[in-house]
Amino acid sequence: MKKSRLNLFKVTSMSISVLGVLMIVATILIFAYIGVDLISSSISSSVDSGSAYDQLAVLKTDLSTLEVNYDSAKTEAYRTGNNDIQKQYVTAELELVKARSAVGDVESALSANLPAEEVQNRIGIANTQLRAAEQALADLRARF
Repeated sequence: MKKSRLNLFKVTSMSISVLGVLMIVATILIFAYIGVDLISSSISSSVDSGSAYDQLAVLKTDLSTLEVNYDSAKTEAYRTGNNDIQKQYVTAELELVKARSAVGDVESALSANLPAEEVQNRIGIANTQLRAAEQALADLRARF
């Protein structure tokens, strides 16, 4: 009977030890998985922001070109002396201001490290505003 209790104690003790080791290994694996997941998500977010910076550079280039075109259109609009054309220029220039503001919103979203979805949303809005400003300029030039 004493030998049976001793064997039962040894088996129970060994089982508890094995379970403890398994729990420690499982805990280490869980923490390793979480660490790898965090590292990979930070790498992918930096890649996303890298492409967003590229898109911002394209937006700024388009905006700069558009501003030059607006400057030449301003000279032409005020040279005509036609009040309707001048009013249309002012309206078109408001579209340019909206586009400039939208590009600034993209830049501030990137500098504030906002989520990629928000940055992409702002890039889409900036593209839309730039196209509206381009169309307003084209409509103005059609009246010259």
